Amino acid sequence: MPGDALLNRLRSFNRDAFPQYRQQFKTLVEDGQHPTTLFIGCSDSRLLPYLLTGAGPGELFLVRNVGAFVPPYDGSHGHHGTAAAIECAVLSLQVERIVVCGHSHCGAIKALYEEVPAEANNLRRWLELGRDAALPVVPTPDALRRTEQRAVVLQLERLMDYPMVRRRVVEGQISLHGWHYVIEDGEVHVFDVESGGFVAASVATHSGTGPYHPYVEHDGQVLSDENPETGEKF
Repeated sequence: MPGDALLNRLRSFNRDAFPQYRQQFKTLVEDGQHPTTLFIGCSDSRLLPYLLTGAGPGELFLVRNVGAFVPPYDGSHGHHGTAAAIECAVLSLQVERIVVCGHSHCGAIKALYEEVPAEANNLRRWLELGRDAALPVVPTPDALRRTEQRAVVLQLERLMDYPMVRRRVVEGQISLHGWHYVIEDGEVHVFDVESGGFVAASVATHSGTGPYHPYVEHDGQVLSDENPETGEKF
């Protein structure tokens, strides 16, 4: 059907793209998947994990949700896709890295400062996972950018409440990475525990360090109000 764009794309994948990866997918089926990285990213259509990281099939275990939020580890054993994916990635797939990736112009972060549609009951409750990152100020572009970064740190800290994550971080089996992708610049800024701020990947010396022992967990705030690149206060 000429007018069915999705069908045309599916056919194009099978015809044009898949043959290039046929052997790779065959191996992934025969040997199983062994991703090294759990990537927790916002659902925003402008955030493209495979494009950002240059990863290929089988390298990333992906979790996408509104805001790139991590729910608390409360032991309730309820139905929660993100929490289940974290446990699967750590306990079954034994990933070596966990990335939490927020981004500029994030609708979820902006919504922390606005009214949520009356019918969006699930969204309203979900956004509370980012509430501690919000600032008591008018949401200017700078305030929104800072809130986006604070939200990433909040999720990193929440990850450390997962016993299987904390244990492996302390033992050096897993590293945590906080990223903030600036869409308009094509630049990922990585969280650095030492400076307490985000540093552009183009000048950073590592891919991001998250809360780890003996890091003293904070209340979800970025530890420094100083921009490590300019030295200016936010």
